[in-house]
Amino acid sequence: MTLSLPQRLARAINAQPGELTAALAGFALFFCLFCGYFMLRPIRESMGIQAGVDNLQWLFTATFVVMLLAVPLFAWLNSRVPRIRFIDWVYGFFCVNLLAFALAFWLVADSLWLARGFYVWISVYNLFVVSVAWSLMADVFDSPQARRLFAFIAAGASVGGLAGPALSALLAGGIGASGLALLAAVLLAAALALKHHLMAWREYAGAGRPGASPAESPRQPVAGNPFSGVTRILGSSYLLGICAFVILLATTTTFLYFEQARLVAELFPERNEQVRVFGLIDFVVQAGALLAQLFITSRVAQRLGVRSLLAAVPILMCAGFLALAMTPTFAVLAGLMIVRRVGEYAFVRPGREMLFAPLDAESKYKAKNFIDTVVYRGGDALSGWAKSLLDLFGQGVALIALIGALCAAVWGLLGWYLGGRADRGATAVQPPGDENAASIRR
Repeated sequence: MTLSLPQRLARAINAQPGELTAALAGFALFFCLFCGYFMLRPIRESMGIQAGVDNLQWLFTATFVVMLLAVPLFAWLNSRVPRIRFIDWVYGFFCVNLLAFALAFWLVADSLWLARGFYVWISVYNLFVVSVAWSLMADVFDSPQARRLFAFIAAGASVGGLAGPALSALLAGGIGASGLALLAAVLLAAALALKHHLMAWREYAGAGRPGASPAESPRQPVAGNPFSGVTRILGSSYLLGICAFVILLATTTTFLYFEQARLVAELFPERNEQVRVFGLIDFVVQAGALLAQLFITSRVAQRLGVRSLLAAVPILMCAGFLALAMTPTFAVLAGLMIVRRVGEYAFVRPGREMLFAPLDAESKYKAKNFIDTVVYRGGDALSGWAKSLLDLFGQGVALIALIGALCAAVWGLLGWYLGGRADRGATAVQPPGDENAASIRR
């Protein structure tokens, strides 16, 4: 029997009948988000250097403080607005922000405080828009669908990550930072349109949760108050484990990021050279991540389980940090940075999102948002100050690399444990006695 083109495409991406349009919409949504972000990322990195490499820990701390202020506001909105409309408000807010930065770049392009403000803002923006996008995916798709489709959906982020730097390099000379910010706002609006398609598919095309209570309907606000995400985390060993996993991820990432910024500032003093270096690294990362997402990730998840996705990259990072301790050069650091980011996009991030797919709406939106923003940026801030303290005492790259190797080893063990719970269908992740507690087995 000859298969039609949609049937061949569905088979290629491991989608079952009726899932193709939703999978393609998810792919396109992440393409729009990451294309817009990666157009602006080289500008952010150069502005971080412009603000001073020695001041990066202050920018990380400012980002964390902004997260602390923003998360309760977003959680409050989540408790008041039906879930089907929540992302409309979030993405609409950030669209307005992008338009404001487009105007600011046009008026005062060389302002140091604008550079610092944009660096902090885009660090907040990226986590929020990606976090709520993955909350949407965990809401739309159930656990078996997540294992089959999340790698393909995440590939949209990698394609966007390839297109974004290319568009930035192609258009920056003509339209500048102001034009790029405007184009990013257009892409964010397109992502919002795709979100409407996904929620409609969830509600009307059979993706709804069998036996779900009325409180779980996307036409209802998420239960709880602005701080219920925190209480949900504190009452669940499973969610606390995810918090620790994210902190260790952020710690290893921050150590590498600071060393990268220091070496790029030393080796490439010109801003245009810095943008080209960061753009090249971004291109290599996204190309590698895309190949892995299309051909490896979903097969590994189905055959070896979620634990393999969450543990493999930390093990490689541990070995890479040991290599950096022995040979502290930019080539080794850049290679390690590429491996870390490819691994995060292709394995760790899809695997981490699979941990949330079986949970209730409050955990997917409020607890997850707190973990993805406050916990992640808190880990950034703490590890940034720890790195600065080590530098202050004259500790070299070798000691920092050894500490990074230790963190990566613990990170890998924790990933193996959490992935194992997800593979076994861990139960009762909500606080004991919660009337809405549900098994994470679907």
